Amino acid sequence: MHLVYIALGSNLGNRSGNLIAAIQYLGPEVQVKKCSAVYETPPWGYEDQPKFLNQVLEVETDLAPGDLLDHVKNIESDVGREVSFRYGPRSIDIDILFFDDLVIDSPPLCIPHARIPERAFVLVPLADIAPNYQHPALDMTVESLLGMVDQKGIQFFSSGGCPGENE
Repeated sequence: MHLVYIALGSNLGNRSGNLIAAIQYLGPEVQVKKCSAVYETPPWGYEDQPKFLNQVLEVETDLAPGDLLDHVKNIESDVGREVSFRYGPRSIDIDILFFDDLVIDSPPLCIPHARIPERAFVLVPLADIAPNYQHPALDMTVESLLGMVDQKGIQFFSSGGCPGENE
């Protein structure tokens, strides 16, 4: 089994419902082990749009990196994501942050995700569940990376949790 960290984001429609739906669609190919809290965050890259809800998951899978990418892109479609412009509004965005300790730079797959070090909206929830995780290319912990970004505008939204964990 591979250890993978996945980021979820939504700023259109039922944002919380979109995050929950994306998590539910992951299985059975992907087993969710931990879910961060959910944070409301300002848009990044293109600012004239609604705020996002962001969450990070720790998951395990037998899928290869490329197969996992295909799987999450299918989930985005199932949750209603429509093709838009770069950094535009979306019902769901799913990004593979880390996949074991692999470093892959072969478009369309870049692992670790190239913009992790500059994205507080990823680092804040990632630090909830993996503060000591070592970025394999930068040799820095998530907590160290978080200390280097501006966290202004990021607000706790809900405890999140993984759907079904209290059942």
